[in-house]
Amino acid sequence: MYFKDIIGQEEIKKHLIQTVQSGVLPHAQLFTEQGGTGAFALALAYARYLNCPNRTDTDACGHCPSCLKYDELAHPDLHFVFPIVAKKEKKKEICDDYLQEWRAFLHEHTYFNLDQWLDFIDAGNSQALIYSKESDEIIHKLSLKIYEAEYRVLLVWLPEKLHLSCANKLLKIIEEPPAHTIILMVSEQPDLILGTIQSRTQRINIPRILPEDLAKAMQSRYGLSAEDAHYVSHLANGSFLKAVEAISVNEETQFFLEQFKTVMRNSWARNVKAMKEQADVLASIGREKQKNYLAYCQRLVRENFVYRFQAPELNYMNRDEAAFAVKFSPYVNERNVIDMMDELAKAELHITQNVNPKMVFFDLALKITVLIRR
Repeated sequence: MYFKDIIGQEEIKKHLIQTVQSGVLPHAQLFTEQGGTGAFALALAYARYLNCPNRTDTDACGHCPSCLKYDELAHPDLHFVFPIVAKKEKKKEICDDYLQEWRAFLHEHTYFNLDQWLDFIDAGNSQALIYSKESDEIIHKLSLKIYEAEYRVLLVWLPEKLHLSCANKLLKIIEEPPAHTIILMVSEQPDLILGTIQSRTQRINIPRILPEDLAKAMQSRYGLSAEDAHYVSHLANGSFLKAVEAISVNEETQFFLEQFKTVMRNSWARNVKAMKEQADVLASIGREKQKNYLAYCQRLVRENFVYRFQAPELNYMNRDEAAFAVKFSPYVNERNVIDMMDELAKAELHITQNVNPKMVFFDLALKITVLIRR
């Protein structure tokens, strides 16, 4: 990953390059984003730039031994930590056990999210974590002598997935890492990170990609017309992942929309039998997708409420969602929108807390039955 491969984010790139050129390098940095804006790509490009002996004012050289090893994601002084699904029967209990799959995944994806990674490793319905055992691996790696680089880099993707015991064991080494060791963390939900870890890092907030940069990327990478690229960049609201979703309308998004329609229709018709049947369907898709579905529902309720004001520049729905909003939006109004959002948020919290999903989704449908008629 090079800075040149990252869409937009010119100010962030300049800041990162300046820290290297000035020699003022925070030992622990936390890159935060809302998803799809390039935080991981920036952190990896930054790590490469740190260790390139022939770096320019804008990027790493791409030809030195360090860059060639970074191309393969196999530099001996680059260490990755990321959420995994422990499989004791297959002897996959720490991140290094998944390193081959991780490298293959990164070679295919510049921008990505947790669901894509879990699909890549066939995680099924399992939830991913950075397990307690990983802390011993990290401490061991960072205690060894640096092989050849100027800086050893530990790149932690989604530190919010750190097991509590793992996070606590790492506090000291994050506060005082060995000499010439840089810890880079990339988070999509920084508020879920242990507060004592947050306080030990310098935070870099990665903003949304500018519409003109995103539109230009969609034209060059996918051959969209200027008009379509502008529409997609608006819809994506600064996220490259959402822009790609907008032009592909992936199966998961379509499934979520159909389930949302069914929930609302069953609730309006007060069809209790159908509500139970749908609760069974949603209970079978796995907790990570259940949480994503409920987050999707919250977004769609919000979008339908805004749709009523007839201000297209404020809406971020794809064409199928917008077509449904024509008929559905009148049922989302000032009398029920806040309570709907609250119930969806509670359901998402309950799923996170491992409450029985059948009960959660059936209860949610019953509550919407009352709210949708306000």
